[in-house]
Order: sequence, then C-alpha cells, then structure tokens
Amino acid sequence: MIFQERTYSVLIVSASSKFQQMMQAFLPMTDYYPVNSAGSVSAARRSLIEVEYDIVLIHTPLKDEFGSELAIDICKSSNSGVLMFVKSEMYDDIYAKVMDKGVMVLSTPAPAPMVAQTLRIMCSARERLRLMEVRQASIEDKITEMRLMNRAKWMLIEREHMTEDEAHKYIEKQAMDGRISGRSAAERIIARYS
Repeated sequence: MIFQERTYSVLIVSASSKFQQMMQAFLPMTDYYPVNSAGSVSAARRSLIEVEYDIVLIHTPLKDEFGSELAIDICKSSNSGVLMFVKSEMYDDIYAKVMDKGVMVLSTPAPAPMVAQTLRIMCSARERLRLMEVRQASIEDKITEMRLMNRAKWMLIEREHMTEDEAHKYIEKQAMDGRISGRSAAERIIARYS
C-alpha cells in the first residue's frame, strides 16, 4: 500500500489458525495495526468491548455460531467495516442476509488480489465514516452551545428583566470581556442563576 498517515486496527475472527496466518500476509504493520485474532464469536465480542476496530474480518463458520449475527451486530453498534468470508456455495444466501446491514461478503477461496482490493475499499469507507463522525460531533457541539445560550438568555430575561436582544448582547459582551467562548459565558450565567 502507499504511505499513509493512519493505520487501521483489525480483528480477525476465525476458528482456523491457518486462515489467521494467511490474512496476516494482507495486513502489513505499516498499514494495519494492531491486528488481533479471536477464535470464536464469544472471544470476538469480548475483544470488541475493549477495542473499537476499524476492520473486522470474519471467517465462517465459527465454533460457537456461524458468524453472520456477529457481523450484523458489529455493523449496528459501531463504525467498523465488516468483511465475511463464506464458502462459495453459501455466498448468495449469506450475502442476501447481511448486505443490507452493511456487511461485505467474499466467497472462499478468494483470489489474493480481490482480498487486497477489498481491504483497501474498506479503508476508504472507514475514512469516509471518520469524516462523518467529525461532522456529527461538530453539529452536536453547536446544538449544545445553542441550547446553553438560549437557557442563559431566558435566565437573564427572567431574572434581570432583559429583552431577548439585550440578553444576547450581554452574553456576547461577557464572552468578549472575559476572552472566553460564548458557550463558557452562557455556562457561567447558568451557574450564577442555578
């Protein structure tokens, strides 16, 4: 892979140590780190509690269940990319079951270039999700700030008998005079009147 600033954490879920070793060849440390393994669904779930992986590779079937429910659960509860490896005769059925949940599926045996290309696609998708996470956090921060500003304004209107415009200007002046954000000024006003 080309030089990149970021590495991608990977969890390989497979009952086969041979598959785990084979996948290591596709996951150079320069691009994928850390790379952890789990031999069963229960071991994978424990690992997923501790670490949110960028990519989860599931080689089916697993010891304690097939693995499709694990794949679906991961997609529902995290932003991890999930790739299932299934036997070619089961591909259509499994694909139909998990595709609309966001799970990618490859039939085995999969050609090496296809596996490498799919991993790269998953990295691109993960970056897109990462950008969306940043945007969402920014929007949530703005909403929180607006709520605080409105709460502080209503406290000033109620307690100091200001108009809404006067309250808004008061908060802005407090922020400017104190060299703090409008959010911090609003929080101080809320604390003063609470």
